[in-house]
This record gives sequence, C-alpha cells and structure tokens, in this order.
Amino acid sequence: MEEEQQRDVEEVLDQTEQTVEESSPSAEELLASEKDKFLRLFAEFENYKKRIVKERLELYKTANQEVMVSLLPVLDDFDRAQSEIAKTEEKALLEGVNLIRNKLNDTLKSKGLVELEVSVGDIFDADHHEAVTQIPAPNEDLKGKIIDVLEKGYSLGDRVIRFPKVVIGE
Repeated sequence: MEEEQQRDVEEVLDQTEQTVEESSPSAEELLASEKDKFLRLFAEFENYKKRIVKERLELYKTANQEVMVSLLPVLDDFDRAQSEIAKTEEKALLEGVNLIRNKLNDTLKSKGLVELEVSVGDIFDADHHEAVTQIPAPNEDLKGKIIDVLEKGYSLGDRVIRFPKVVIGE
C-alpha cells in the first residue's frame, strides 16, 4: 500500500513537473521576450531624444521672433526718416541716420532677419504678398502686378514674420 501511494505521489509529481514545464516559458524564451521589450524601449527613447533635439533647435531659431517683430516698425521709421532727410540739405544728418540704420540692419541680419525682395512690376502672388488695395493699372503691362510696395516684408530663418504689403493693378 505504501508502495502504491508512493507511486501515486511520484506520478502526480511527474504530471505536475510536465505541466509546469509545458506552461512556463523556457529561459531562452524569457530572455528573448525581455530583449525584445528592451529594444523597443530603447528605440522609443532614441525617437524621443531626436524629437526633443529637433524641437529645441526650432525653439532657438524662433526664440527671438517676438523681439524681431517689435523692431520692424523701427526699421520702417528709419526708412521713412532717410527718405525725408534725403530731400533736405542736411547731408551730415543723413549720414548719421544712415550709419545708425545700417548698424541696426546688420545686427538684425546677423540674428537671422532677412528682407523679402519685392519690386514694382513683380507678379502678385497671394502666398508671398499681402494686397492692401487695388488701383487701376497705369498701363496694360501692370495688370495683376505690383504697382507699389507700402511696407517691406521680412523672414526669420525660413519663416515669414511679415508679408510685404503691396498695391496691385487691376
């Protein structure tokens, strides 16, 4: 009887071991699973680092945008002052204003500010210009083209911060 009980116990133990071996993954399977999880986590972290670096660079490029936009009216005032002083005989005053204006322009250019080139006779493009008004064209050649530039446009890096304001012919 004891032998029978012992055989029964051994059978139960063997069945339990087989069940445990069948149901639990091997060490290699566990290692492969953990390695896969690690690689996925590492790839996710690398993507996060790249995204943060890209966002930080974009922030540095446009961090001074607000300051640049607030200085644009000062540049406009310098242009108006230069054109008005040029009409007078005050050559020393004109030279002084030009020096200050050029220094301000050079400083802003070194920080990434670029003036958008627009001239009379260019074809109007709503993606690159802001039409303030339309007037009858003085001749047929200027229909749909820029007749006058009221305000210069500027970009900071590759982003336009102020579109040129123009008058177009109809």
